[in-house]
Amino acid sequence: MKSKRLLAGAVSAVLLLGACGEGGPGASGGDFTGNKLVLAVLNDQSGIYKDASGPNSVKAVEMAVADYRKKYGDKAVVDKIEVTSADHQNKPDIANTKASELYERGGADVILDVPTSSAALAVATQAKNHKKLFLDVSAATTALTGVQCNKYTFQWAYNTYMLANGTGTTVTRNGGKNWTIIYPDYEFGQNMTKSFTAAIKKAGGAVQGSIPTPFPNENFATFLTKAGSTNPDVIGTMHAGGDLINLVKQFNESGLKEKGVELAVGLMLINDIHSLGVEQFAGTMFTDAWYWNMDAESRAWADRFLKETGARPSFEHAGNYSAALQYLEAVQAAGTDDADAVVGKLEGKKINDVFLRNGEVRAKDHSVVHDAYLVRVKKPSEVTEDWDYEEIVTTIPAAKAFAPADASACSR
Repeated sequence: MKSKRLLAGAVSAVLLLGACGEGGPGASGGDFTGNKLVLAVLNDQSGIYKDASGPNSVKAVEMAVADYRKKYGDKAVVDKIEVTSADHQNKPDIANTKASELYERGGADVILDVPTSSAALAVATQAKNHKKLFLDVSAATTALTGVQCNKYTFQWAYNTYMLANGTGTTVTRNGGKNWTIIYPDYEFGQNMTKSFTAAIKKAGGAVQGSIPTPFPNENFATFLTKAGSTNPDVIGTMHAGGDLINLVKQFNESGLKEKGVELAVGLMLINDIHSLGVEQFAGTMFTDAWYWNMDAESRAWADRFLKETGARPSFEHAGNYSAALQYLEAVQAAGTDDADAVVGKLEGKKINDVFLRNGEVRAKDHSVVHDAYLVRVKKPSEVTEDWDYEEIVTTIPAAKAFAPADASACSR
């Protein structure tokens, strides 16, 4: 019955790499479990993170498979690649069960994406137990490459240190010295608050209060009133997706902005701006892992993505494409889906692709470091085309964007 439920909850697309009975070195399938490779996308397919990653992350992974096929043709080491997906509903218990089912019954060689940090930590445990790969793209907790790191888990796109180091530091140095933080009360929000507090203090500011909220949540009026009563220079919101959209809308209606209170956003994606409207975020500074219109290469890939999905990609969509493509490259180099062999091909790899600029897969902690971007949301008058809502103010070099590897925290 569990196997049937897994199949019912999954969306599969099978791409045949090479003609039947022919093909390259992997045509026999002898070095691949079940004579195929299975990439599983586990994420929020129906809730507050649906637009940020969701079904379109599955499409991004399928695009990576197509590009792998185009590059290697009949020299690909495996003929059959299956892309499957499941919905974890942002619940760690469901993520834990789905991950186990994907690895055991679904034959997944790798799980990708997994927004919601508490869910990602559960999947990391399953990856360790099953000795199968997990490439986290959409969860930000530093625990994945710190106290809960393991041999089979990689953090591909961003973490809370990167976000805080960019936004928290800059806003504080620009005069926002006294902060009150509102955060969702689960692993992501807790870790974000910790990272932002450290960055703000280092920049000469102070966090005078932190206010937890339920996750997910729709009504933030009480929490905003409480934050405003502390007379802060800045209210920092550590929410994302649908929660962020609700909070920003209610902040703009609260009168706090007219009293001189600045709203700082810990994590924002292009989909959030598109959903609520650029005028609601105009002038807001935040840290982005990638932007679809930052250069010609990104734009070209984003144009392909737009044709496939009808929307511009978030950095999570681009991150899933990159993670899937680099996983396939590692499989190609290893000539097998053996997890230990693939890990060996990923560790220490330097990467420049559509998503990663000056990227490196750190062997010590499996954090994928790369350039990050401090951006400003454009004013409505500055927007010349739909979805082009960001201006890159500063490129933060990879070496400065991420914290150094902490060998004492990550003891794999």
